[in-house]
Formats: sequence, C-alpha cells, structure tokens
Amino acid sequence: MPDEDGFSGWSRDMRRTQASARFAILRLSPAKLLLLGYGSYIIIGWILLSFPFAQAIDISAIDNLFIATSAVSTTGLVTVDPGSSYTFFGQLVILLLIQIGGLGYMTLGSFLVLSVSNELGRLRKKATQRAFNLPDSIKPGQFVKSVVLFTLICETVGAVALYPMFVSAGVENPVWSAIFHSISAFCTAGFSLNSTSFEAFSGDVGVNLVISALSILGAMGFLIVLDVSRTLTGKASHLGFTTKIIVRMTLLFLLIGTALFFVIEPSVQPLDPTDRLLASFFQVMTASTTVGFNTLPISGLSASILLLLFFLMIIGASPAGTGGGLKTTSFAALVGLVRSTLKGRDRIRFFKRQIPLGQLQNATASFAYYFCLAAMAAFLLFLTEPDAAFEVVLFEVFSAMGTVGLSMGLTGELSELGKLLVIILMTAGRIGILTFGIALASQDESRLEEEDNELVL
Repeated sequence: MPDEDGFSGWSRDMRRTQASARFAILRLSPAKLLLLGYGSYIIIGWILLSFPFAQAIDISAIDNLFIATSAVSTTGLVTVDPGSSYTFFGQLVILLLIQIGGLGYMTLGSFLVLSVSNELGRLRKKATQRAFNLPDSIKPGQFVKSVVLFTLICETVGAVALYPMFVSAGVENPVWSAIFHSISAFCTAGFSLNSTSFEAFSGDVGVNLVISALSILGAMGFLIVLDVSRTLTGKASHLGFTTKIIVRMTLLFLLIGTALFFVIEPSVQPLDPTDRLLASFFQVMTASTTVGFNTLPISGLSASILLLLFFLMIIGASPAGTGGGLKTTSFAALVGLVRSTLKGRDRIRFFKRQIPLGQLQNATASFAYYFCLAAMAAFLLFLTEPDAAFEVVLFEVFSAMGTVGLSMGLTGELSELGKLLVIILMTAGRIGILTFGIALASQDESRLEEEDNELVL
C-alpha cells in the first residue's frame, strides 16, 4: 500500500489537476462556455435516454442524441414520437432538458448560487449576460431571480388551466399531459405527447389560447417582465426602448401574419370564420414564437404561406426569451439601417431613436452569418437527402436554426448524416447564431502578429 507521503503526493497532484481544469474553464470566453455547457447537458440527456428503462421501444443512439439536442435547444424536431417511444422516465428526462434549455443552463446554476450567497461570480455574470443578451443596465443576479420566479408562475398557471380541458377532451393521463405541454409551450420547445401535435385541438378555443399565451410570454423575453415590474413599482418612469420594440414587432408580426394566412391559405377556407381565424392565428404564432406546435398539417400548406412561415421562423422570437431565430430586435435594427440609408441619414434611427453602432454591427453580423450557415447546411442536406424536395429541405434548415420544430415531414426520414447536421443547426440556434460563430472562431491575432504586415510582392 502507498505510504503517507504517497497519499500526500497523489493529493497534491489531484489538487493541481483540479486547479488547472478550473483555470482552463475560467479562460474560456462566455460564448465557448455556453457551447460547452449546453453540449454537456446534451450528452447527459443522451446517456439518460439511452437507458433501456427510458425507452418504450428500441431507439437508436443517433435518435436519442437527436431528441436530447432538440429538447435542450427547445426546438421540438423529433425523429421518433416522444409520447409512444419513451417511458415516463424518458419523458421526464426530456421535460427536464426542455426546462434547462428554456431557462438557460447558466440560469439554474446561478439561481442556486444566489440562494446561498446572494452574489454571482464574474464568470457567471459574463455568461448570463451573453446567454440572454442583457444590456449593461440590468444586473444579472436580479435578472436570474426574476426569470425563475416568472417561469414557475407561468408554467403552473398554464398547467392548471390545461388540466380540465384535457380531462374533458379525454386525454390520457391529463395531469402529466398538462404539466408537460405547459412547460413545453412556455419554453417554446414544441415537444408534444400527442403524435399529431395539437391537430386534434384545432377548434378548441381554450387550449389554443392557453398554449398561445404561454408561448408568447416565453418568446417575448424576460427583459419585458423585468422592465414592466420596474415601471409598476416606480423604479423606472417608463418602459424601455427594447421593450417597446419587442411588443410592437411581436404584435405586428402576429396581426399581419394572421391576416395573410386567413385570406390566402386554401386549407382553412372550408372552415367556419371562427375556426379559420383560430387556425390562422395559431400557426402564425407557432412560427413567430418558434414554439413549433401545429394544428394543421404543415406539408399541406400552400407555397405562399410556406414563404410567410420562412420569414417568421428566420426572424424568430425576442432576446432574453426562450425562442430562437435572429430576434425581433435585430430585425428592427436592420430595418432602421435600410430606412436611414434610403433617406440619406448620417445616423441610424428606428422609432425616432438612434441605434448604437455596436448593436448595428451585431445585427448585421448575425444576419450575414445566419444566411451563410443556412446556405451551407442546405447544400449539405441536399447531398445527404437527395430525394427531398427543395422547399422541404429549406423548411427543415430554417426550422432547426430558428429552434422552431415545425417540419414538412423530412425529420423522421433523415439519414444519419442528415440527423447529425440538424443536431449542429439546433445547437447553433439555441446558443444564438452569432454566439455559436464566436465560440467556433479561432483566437484573434496578437499585437505582434498584427504588426507583422509586410507583404513581399
């Protein structure tokens, strides 16, 4: 057996190893830390879903990885039916992954830290600000507490509201179904225990409105909640510029999108006006908030409406929320840039407010990187899925990158390489397209390298 000195030496080596690992993590940028964190939860979820007692049927390793990634990224694309393919344990794992992904993995850890010490470390503050795109004026600690409280309240109220509706509809295990769908809706995950999502509830006003309310609250973002609460308590005299943009853009997309869907889409024309309006609103809402539920078969929609859904999925939800996409605020910044350029202004304005250069750079970079990644992904999917139609592949790409979860039927038919590609897209969409690019980018040149700029011709 080793002597006391041997144990002391082993202990010192362990402490050095732990210190080195801690130092290496501290040196990571917030973007790389987010990618590492979400990747870790995906792997843990993959392992748990791979246990035989988590599966009601035999599920392949790649499908379990796909489901774990889709849950953590709150996307909702599925290669197997969660309701019939997994046991209660497997469904519980999926729901926990959705909750972690919706809140943000740093939020839960930070909340536990705050419960003990009332103070966040510098690394957690930076990572939380990066994860939610928080402005410098918002304290991460205060924000985290508000996020967790608001989430629990909304999900509890949603589950209580859904339960009697599911009971009257004869849903199997209505308590579990109400809890699952409430969390899935608020986190804009789009996972459903129903094999056809909410197609069976297309005319149910109550279910449609509760799911829509949860999805919109989650997608609009926690910044609005904090801003409204500060205004109501007198800590702020008026709503912030970001809140006004988010509310106006969200309502604008919902109103215009619903009107276009109601008038143009042939599949809803035979319905009576109330059901037609309800179906139009729900499908526009589900694309705009990136929740991914559906009450109509997506593969049967007309080309013009598919193009509308493309646009809504690309723009997506709002910053500091549970949804994906480029974000409504980034779109507003780009609109301000185009309008100001066309009018010959030397300053970029939107709603009569000047937009800072840094925010314009982020919006423009996100837009450019988004479409570069989308083009590359679509090209590769055309190679791996040669039999799929052009619009079907594009829909899958935009749905995965926007963490929407709607599909025209391609997800279940993907090859293994296609599944891996969509897994990457869902991960990129969850941490943010620009953040994903920053996390993968190599380290910038040092000052000495920049000074070495002699080019021999």
